[in-house]
Amino acid sequence: MVSFEILTIFPKLFDSFLNHSLIKKAIEKGLIEVKVHNLRDFTRDKHKSVDDRPYGGGYGMVLKIEPIFRALKKIVKFKVEKKKIKILEKGTKIILLTPRGKTFNQKMAFQFSKLKKIVIICGRYEGIDERVAKHLANLELSIGPYDLMGGELAAMVIVEAVSRLVPGVLGKKELLKERTTKDKGFVEYPQYTRPEVFCPKKGIKWRIPTILLSGNHKKIEEWRKKHGKEIE
Repeated sequence: MVSFEILTIFPKLFDSFLNHSLIKKAIEKGLIEVKVHNLRDFTRDKHKSVDDRPYGGGYGMVLKIEPIFRALKKIVKFKVEKKKIKILEKGTKIILLTPRGKTFNQKMAFQFSKLKKIVIICGRYEGIDERVAKHLANLELSIGPYDLMGGELAAMVIVEAVSRLVPGVLGKKELLKERTTKDKGFVEYPQYTRPEVFCPKKGIKWRIPTILLSGNHKKIEEWRKKHGKEIE
């Protein structure tokens, strides 16, 4: 079972995501576990402050390191060392979501699906105190070359991409085996279903490729390989 631990200041954003479709079923079956932690629960002032003004000036606010550190202490066993914390739990990774991070891809998703615990830190506002990246996180990740208002959507993307690779989440093992490449990438090919001919207006007919109606599985496989695209 893969356990996801998500640190955020907007935990309710995950309510709908976790209570629908295959993610909900996977949680109910005990195939994955998703815990969403409100960083405000790890503050110590009466206002539950999670951010402050940046040193050196600038616009916006920056998430503080203290509540993130306290949250991590609760959910991960680690030892504080001079340069970086040393995680004492095997199969655990702490991920910081940031536009500066490495771009998340299918190979990473496959690697993460073999882990026991994945901690995801969601940023907000103008960013997160750099000491979180420097001393606490194992990996800085981005889901693309653009900036979002926060890391919550990116966290959902990672949870879904990793969860679908956990045996049993999609139902049949063949669904994964058919699409997974030897390098643990993913193959996406065109798919069609009924009707065989779709007429958007009189005189226009959009047909599916004839080969898919042939019943010749070898030829169909060759067609899929030819028209498929490998996603890394």
